[in-house]
Amino acid sequence: MDEVSLNTDPVVDDDADEFEIEGDCGMTECISPGGVIQGENPLPPAVGMEFDSYEDVYYFYNCFAREQGFGVRVSNTWYRKSKERYRGKLSCSSAGFKKKSEANRPRPETRTGCPAMIKFRLMENKRWRIIEVELEHNHLISPASGKFYKSHKHIGLGTKRALELEGAKEVQKISLFRTVIVDVEGDGSAEVSDGEFRTTHNQSNQLRLKEGDAQAVHSYFSHSQLMDPNFFYVVDLNEKGCLRNLFWMSARSRVVYGYFGDVVTVDTTCLTDKYDVPLVSFVGVNHHGQSVLLGCGLLAGETIESYTWLFRAWLTCILGRPPQVIITDECRTLQTAVADVFPRASHCLCLSRIMQKVPEKLGVLYEYEAIRMALNNAVYYSLRPEEFEATWEGMIHHHGIGDHIWLQMLYEDRRRWVPVYLKEIFLAGMFPTQPNEVVGSFFDGYLDRNTSLKEFLDKYDQALQANHQLEALADVESRNSGFMLKSRCYFELQLAKLYTNDILRKFELEVEGMYSCFSTRQMNEEGHVLTYMVREQIEVGGNRRETRDFEVLYNASEMEVLCVCGLFNFRGYLCRHALSVLHQNGIEEVPPQYILSRWRKDIKRSYVLNHSYGGIDTNNPVHRYDHLYKCVMQIVQEGRKSQDRYKDTVQALNQILSKLHLVEGHL
Repeated sequence: MDEVSLNTDPVVDDDADEFEIEGDCGMTECISPGGVIQGENPLPPAVGMEFDSYEDVYYFYNCFAREQGFGVRVSNTWYRKSKERYRGKLSCSSAGFKKKSEANRPRPETRTGCPAMIKFRLMENKRWRIIEVELEHNHLISPASGKFYKSHKHIGLGTKRALELEGAKEVQKISLFRTVIVDVEGDGSAEVSDGEFRTTHNQSNQLRLKEGDAQAVHSYFSHSQLMDPNFFYVVDLNEKGCLRNLFWMSARSRVVYGYFGDVVTVDTTCLTDKYDVPLVSFVGVNHHGQSVLLGCGLLAGETIESYTWLFRAWLTCILGRPPQVIITDECRTLQTAVADVFPRASHCLCLSRIMQKVPEKLGVLYEYEAIRMALNNAVYYSLRPEEFEATWEGMIHHHGIGDHIWLQMLYEDRRRWVPVYLKEIFLAGMFPTQPNEVVGSFFDGYLDRNTSLKEFLDKYDQALQANHQLEALADVESRNSGFMLKSRCYFELQLAKLYTNDILRKFELEVEGMYSCFSTRQMNEEGHVLTYMVREQIEVGGNRRETRDFEVLYNASEMEVLCVCGLFNFRGYLCRHALSVLHQNGIEEVPPQYILSRWRKDIKRSYVLNHSYGGIDTNNPVHRYDHLYKCVMQIVQEGRKSQDRYKDTVQALNQILSKLHLVEGHL
């Protein structure tokens, strides 16, 4: 046992426990000539954040504290016998209580026993990880008072307990857990918020750009923001000012997310397949079942840090409203980042991408074709988990492939990608459940492995316009043209008045399938719940038909129907088996809880960003900046229309600035 604590958590301590960082180190570049730390951290500290040094943790928390309006103290530092630090605790400066003084005129008590703090420790990879966070304070805090705290001043040489650092080192800096609003001026300069974390990883430190790419990015973003003041973009720069990671999202996409952001696919195909454009796109589906773009990013590499930065940038843009379901490729790095940024979302792995890897991963195995067929049978045709488990185990033992690492990993993650485990999750048709279904890319036809970034950006708006036109045409078709019904079934007649044509065509297949269900019989009754068995002949393996029994639960009092096939959650409409049970019970309409607004054609969807104050997190400086920018741009649009309006606008803005300066002077 070589770990020793030289100080324990103090309940009573004094000001001597507080110290400042000084020296020629990475953080001094973020300190103004007046000695006050510059910069801000839009996002609070969170468990799992990693830093290159103890000092970086202190600096990050101190910047966050200044932004929020409280001071920072070092409560604890644990050392090994070798005097190496391995654990620390930083607290609000109001933590604990001062020692009782016997002086005639003791100083007034300023501490409140505040619980706000972070704990962090040195990991095996020699990086410092935050392991515990408490954000709540038991006293009032104000951003305006942050500059008055001792920890936010730069103390000169000779300060007590100053930390001696070696000379400046050449280190790579990665801004992991912050987003940076970039305001591109005419000279191409970028205003970047401070508060960077550092890492010694040299790979993934810079986007691989060809000649003309950087200018193309700058031109596209500048043009987009001129045409659309609500266009949102974020950049991550390395220490040389070069692009490392990018994220952007149009105003239309931000509004579309409000309608169709329940299920989102994160498409990393271009990054994992080594395209010249390392694109990551966020994609959903609209009321026609068409893909809609919900944001894009360019990443320097497939690292946890890059993915985490991208996800946090996207989450900031959508005002902290994460999707219910996120679908990604099978990738441990991605899984770690998703779990960190979206802990409450259901994370699924793209089934079609996994099955596309089967020839590559298993093609060299003896009896590959038999293994492939057994795998397909287990994945696509199991109705219950125990059925999948038995089929999988039989495949593994029969072919002697229990030591295959990829199959072992798939089995460990089975609850994220095997359909039989995902029936309780609504997937809006974005998760393929049939062997021949493939999920395409939003930019198919506009982007291939050899497309340069400049070429892609030239085609980007063209791809968006084509997508918007398809949606507009589908809207017109659904609202104005009559849908030719193949049957006169009440279910179909009902939804023809409500659903878009594309969704209705898919539902029509289930109505037709009702007539292939040749036996629907009641098996059991428990209270209000009736159990039915619906028999159907299905196609298995492409050329073989098999009779299967589908269990359907029906509650007449609640008008609830649940089929073991799980189609409603997979696709968003009732299956043929559930419809057969409803029909047998004399129900002529689909119950209202199974009619989803996301498929309806009679809902007017305005893809114009709402400038209302609601939904803005005023504690987040990124949101404040973004909202104020939108408001000011509206004023600019109105003020430029005439000379009189221009003069009134300038006068009003000057009055606002004077008022703000007056308020600041009273703080």
